Amino acid sequence: MSATAGHPSLLALWSAPRSRSTVFFRMMVERQDVLALHEPFCNIANDGSTVVDGRAVQDTDTLTDTLIALAARRPVFFKDTTDCFYDSVFARQDFLKSGHHAFLLRNPKEIIPSYAAIKPDMACHEVGIAYLHRIHQAVLDAGGSAVILDSDDFVDRPEATVRQYCAAVGLPFRPDALRWQPGERPEWSQSARWHTDVSATSTIRRRERTYDRTTDSDPLLQSYYEHHIPFYEYLWERRLRIP
Repeated sequence: MSATAGHPSLLALWSAPRSRSTVFFRMMVERQDVLALHEPFCNIANDGSTVVDGRAVQDTDTLTDTLIALAARRPVFFKDTTDCFYDSVFARQDFLKSGHHAFLLRNPKEIIPSYAAIKPDMACHEVGIAYLHRIHQAVLDAGGSAVILDSDDFVDRPEATVRQYCAAVGLPFRPDALRWQPGERPEWSQSARWHTDVSATSTIRRRERTYDRTTDSDPLLQSYYEHHIPFYEYLWERRLRIP
């Protein structure tokens, strides 16, 4: 179902953590032609509730119903990260085949040091690539629409990548959405400490970081990398090719 005028749709962006998905969300907020929700499933998993269109939602089944109902009336975009589990969605074939599901991908060698810098006691599953693969497969199995984006493409060639994304999900491309005023957004107040870099940005660009703990220097982090890299490679081979 297209998200163009007169044809509302549900637009999901699933992403491993630290994969630039909040920058993607910030761009979608700037469009103003979609209802943009920031990590509603993650908010419920971590805090027990989330706010959708002005009302509190406290469980994932109700959230799923709410997203589908809203998307029947207007385009709804949400982004969520796969460091938490939302297993109830696997039983919701109506949700998995609704609208368009996109998957934002980043190499776990880059995800892991960035995540560990904020949460030093991180667990292996929180890298999120294996669970991202599971959701992707579930969407395909349900007959849903799935597109994979490389977050390196997104920051290195933002206009071309966003044009391709918009074409894939039926949105008009909005070049004015590629820039915005910096500052925190109320949508990510429940997880603001994870998004300080995005709050300081005004556009989509690569930001280089160095970390004391990396997959090369820390055996535990290396084991996390080895677990997730096969899932990353599988998804990366199926990514949307950007000219």
